Amino acid sequence: MKLDVNVCNNVKSIRTRLGMSQQDLANIAGVTRQAISSVESGQCSPSVAISLRLAKALGCQVEELFWLEENLPEVEAVLTKSVPSGQQMPVSLAKVGDQLIAYPLVGNDAFRIEMIPIDGSAVAMGSSSLASLPKEELPFPVPLRLSKLSDRVSAKEGYPKGKTQIQASTNKVQVQLFDDLSKIHNTVVIAGCTPVISFLAKATERWHPQLRVHYYYANSMTALHSLCRGEVHIAGMHLYAPQTGEYNVPFVREAVGGKSAVLITLGVWEEGLLVQPGNPIGIKTVTDLVKLKATIVNREPGCACHLLLKRKLEEEGIPLHIVKGFDHIVHNHHSVALSVVSGVADAGVSTASVAATFGLGFISLHQARYDLVIFKEYLEESPVKQFLSILGHRLVQSQIEALGGYDISNIGEVVANI
Repeated sequence: MKLDVNVCNNVKSIRTRLGMSQQDLANIAGVTRQAISSVESGQCSPSVAISLRLAKALGCQVEELFWLEENLPEVEAVLTKSVPSGQQMPVSLAKVGDQLIAYPLVGNDAFRIEMIPIDGSAVAMGSSSLASLPKEELPFPVPLRLSKLSDRVSAKEGYPKGKTQIQASTNKVQVQLFDDLSKIHNTVVIAGCTPVISFLAKATERWHPQLRVHYYYANSMTALHSLCRGEVHIAGMHLYAPQTGEYNVPFVREAVGGKSAVLITLGVWEEGLLVQPGNPIGIKTVTDLVKLKATIVNREPGCACHLLLKRKLEEEGIPLHIVKGFDHIVHNHHSVALSVVSGVADAGVSTASVAATFGLGFISLHQARYDLVIFKEYLEESPVKQFLSILGHRLVQSQIEALGGYDISNIGEVVANI
C-alpha cells in the first residue's frame, strides 16, 4: 500500500457505526491492525484486493469506502452583501443578466420549507473592516446560493436571529462549484411576498424540468431594491400611492432611474385584518382595535401591509402608539396568520387568501394589485421567458383561484412600461 493524496475514505465511520474495533476489522479482512490504522488516517491507500476485502468485511460497496478527491472548478463572484474577508460560505448560484449572483445559505436564508441545495463553497476575497460587535457576537460561516447577473457573481448574506450583521469592505467571493455551471445559468430568481410564488415555482419546474426557480420572501420595497441592485430577475410588489391612486408604478419609476422596466400583473388581492375564527371580540374597523383594546401583530416598516395599516389609522385620526402591538413586528404573511391562530394577537394585516388558508376571519380594508417587475433586458432570457409562460397555464390559474381573495382576470398582462 502507498500514499495517494487524491484518495479519500470512509472506513472509520462505517467501522465505528458497526461497533467494530480496528483489530476486529483487521481479523475479518486478513490484514494487520496497523494497516487498518494507516488506511483510516489517510497515510496510505490499499490495493484493489484489500479494498475488496474491507468492503466485504464492512458489508458495503468499494465506492462507499473510497473515492477520488476531485479538483472542482472555481468561479469569481460578487456578493449581494459584504462579508469578512477569508470567511468560507456555502452558496447557491443563479445567472441574472450577464452576471452570477451568490446567495449565502445560513439560518432562515438556508430554508424555504425544505433546505435549499448548496451550489458551492465560497470564500470572501479582499480586505475587510468589521463593524463594532458585542464581544459575544463573533463572525461565523455564511452559506451562499449563487445566481448570475451581468458580468459578476453576487451573494445573499444571511445571519441567524439575534446576530449583528458583519460588514466588510469586499463583496467578492471565490466559489468552488459542486454542480454543473449550466444549471446555475438556467436559474430564474424572484423576490416577493406573495405565497403564490412557491407554487408558481413548482409549476415552472414541472413544465420546464431543466429550469431552476430560486425564490425568497421579501417585502415590496426590499424586493424592488434587490432588482435595482442586480440581485434578482423579478421583483414582486403591491405598493399603493394614495396621492395618485396608482399601484407600484410611482415606486418603480423612482427606484429604477433611467433603466427600462415592465410591470406584469399577477392579479388583484384583498388586503385587510385577519381576526380569530368567529371574530370573538367583534372587530369591524381599525377604530375597533383601540376601542376593544385588541392586540395586533404588525409587519416591518416599508412593507405594504405596514403602510396600509398606518394609513388607515391615520385616516381615522388614531395615534399609532396607542394601538397595542403596533411595534410587534413579524416579517411575512405566514407569521401574521400564525400569531392570530395561536392567540398571540387578536388581529394583523394580511390577505383574504391567507385568512382562508388558516381558517381565520377577515375584514377587508383595501384591494391591491400585485405586479411582477422585470427589467426589459431580462425579458428575452430563457429562464425568465419560461417562468412567465406558465402564468397563462389554466392549471396555475385554477390553483390561484382556489386560494380565494384573488382576481386574476388580467394575469400575465403588461400593465405598465417604464
